[in-house]
Amino acid sequence: MKKALPTLPVRSIGVSGRSVTGIVPLMGRFESTLERDLMELVRFDRRVSSFLPQPVKIEYKGNTGEDRSYTPDGLITFQESALSQEPILYEVKYRANFREQWRNLLPKFRAAKSYCAQRGWRFEVYTEREIRTPYLDNVKFLWPFLNREPGPLQRAQVVGVFESCSFISVSNLLGMLAPDPKQRGELIPVLWHLIANGVVCCDLNIPLSMTSVLSIGEELK
Repeated sequence: MKKALPTLPVRSIGVSGRSVTGIVPLMGRFESTLERDLMELVRFDRRVSSFLPQPVKIEYKGNTGEDRSYTPDGLITFQESALSQEPILYEVKYRANFREQWRNLLPKFRAAKSYCAQRGWRFEVYTEREIRTPYLDNVKFLWPFLNREPGPLQRAQVVGVFESCSFISVSNLLGMLAPDPKQRGELIPVLWHLIANGVVCCDLNIPLSMTSVLSIGEELK
């Protein structure tokens, strides 16, 4: 039987003079810029159902058998439509800190993996290698366009291109729809909005540019 997911943090994150803290809208407070960047990725991901910071307190034995506890940074759960995507319990660590603290961290992480195995979750440690990627750069670029709803005619113009083209570059799509530079300038925000919302797709793991190859989103196929 599946165990109920936690719904409230087990500890609060206060203002600290030793680290960078702040709030990501709809996500909560972060304790480092790396944690902030991961939150930005999570809230951009349409597959995510919920996010909870400081979700659980895990009891474990220390290196000398003493009772210890560990609170991972967050828990991500996914929509039912995200097939085979189990909840992710995670910790955010800079690689330098991981190398310095690995002896103390390993017992915590082993306890977290065991805790997740009992619940059908997955435990992950995210460092700057996984977080600070071209995908994050693209997410930060696309955020201002996410809720900038275009007019229905402009939206239909862009989407209509894919009735005759399965794949097309950004520059070729704009050139097809708007030979005039001013018209192209008006359509570019429309295109970024459609990409941000998954109506138009491209590989966001590489930097967005005029040569990015586009296709229609799954929900419109």
